[in-house]
This record gives sequence, structure tokens and C-alpha cells, in this order.
Amino acid sequence: MKRFNCIDYLKSGNTRQKALFTILKEHEIMDLLAEYDPVVVGTIPIEIDLKNSDVDICCLWKNKEQFIQSTRLSFSKNKDFKLIEKCVNGTETVIISFKIDPFPFEIFGQNRPSHEQEAYRHMIAEYNILQKQGEAFRKNIIKLKENGMKTEPAFCKLLELKGDPFKELLLYKIN
Repeated sequence: MKRFNCIDYLKSGNTRQKALFTILKEHEIMDLLAEYDPVVVGTIPIEIDLKNSDVDICCLWKNKEQFIQSTRLSFSKNKDFKLIEKCVNGTETVIISFKIDPFPFEIFGQNRPSHEQEAYRHMIAEYNILQKQGEAFRKNIIKLKENGMKTEPAFCKLLELKGDPFKELLLYKIN
């Protein structure tokens, strides 16, 4: 979805989106990640974030070691920096986390296009549902999240979907 390909939409968004835009620009985060096709995903872009929600960025790496070296060089000086490698749904993943006040960041690097990664696909499914369901639905999602429910289960609860929330959301068809 073209809306999320560039971070410019954040500068005219809500208060947290504007703050995020400023931090991304001031710290040149998207520029530092440019060669990895970075896309900001998650709850902040679709306005269902909480005050402690992290900034998720999907990246495509073709050379894992180069990605690790590059991101370590770019972000290791930030507060709470951590880099882990793990397998997520059968896919080698590098997760870099750090904090730039007031936002915690998580960069997910995989050897698959950013727009095909699960986090991006979930965000787009959630965005489309929010567009169809409206403001009251969005507020109910936020209320469930404030009460401790994770995002995907909150959507499935309100949509009355059964089964694995991560799979069900991707299968959900908007009428």
C-alpha cells in the first residue's frame, strides 16, 4: 500500500506520529537503513498505539552479516541497544532494539521483501479493517490493548474470529 512506503504521512498525523517523524528525521534512521528497504510498520502508523508502543521497522537484507555490521555501527550507541538472531516462522531474522526517547525501536531484518514480511502484512490487514469498521471499532481496539490484550487477538475478538489470530487476520476478507 503506497501510503506506508514513505514516512511523509507521519508529519501530518497525530501527536505521536509527528514526534516519530521528527525523531526518524533527526536521527536519520530511514537514511541509515535505506539500502534495506525500511518500512515503518505496527500500531503507530495505523493509530492504534499506546503511549509505550514501540516503533517497528521491517527491513530486507540480502547479506545477513553485512546487515548486522551496518545496523550495529548505526545504532549501537543508542540506549538499551540489543541485537539478536532468531528464527521467526521459519525465517532467519535479525532483531535490533534500542531506545530514542520517548520511543523504543525494533528493527526486523529478514531475507525477504519488507512488504512481504508478517508485520507489514498484519498492519495492512488491520488498516483495511479499521477503514471499514470506523472510529468506534478503533477505540475498542485501543481499549482492549490498554487492558493488556495484544493487537492481533484484539482484532479477532472484536471480529469474532476463532483460531490463531495471526493467521486469521491475514485470511479475513472485508465485505
